[in-house]
Amino acid sequence: METRQVVLRDERRGSDWRNLWAWVDSAGALHIDGQDLGPGTAAVSGDGEYEWFSTIAAADVPRVVELLGGAPGDHVLEVLERGWTGDHSYRLEEMLRDSGIRIERATWSG
Repeated sequence: METRQVVLRDERRGSDWRNLWAWVDSAGALHIDGQDLGPGTAAVSGDGEYEWFSTIAAADVPRVVELLGGAPGDHVLEVLERGWTGDHSYRLEEMLRDSGIRIERATWSG
């Protein structure tokens, strides 16, 4: 079974590349994963690559939908695709950080 993925960010500016994706796993948890490539990662990465992985438990996904302006019953990926891509993806990350919703995070850098 293929997992649906929403591209929230796919930016290229000079030598830097910024990526952000969202997907929902089989348990209903929301994953928002990012990857930055290029010299802009120098502060956190020795090899020009930085990745992060954020997971929000299935029980909290309805709160995310509400926070993002969706209605009860809306699928979180559809809400994200409608209004939280491109430049809005930066505001999404900020809103989630400030929301009080528990987010498990992991990072990787070279």
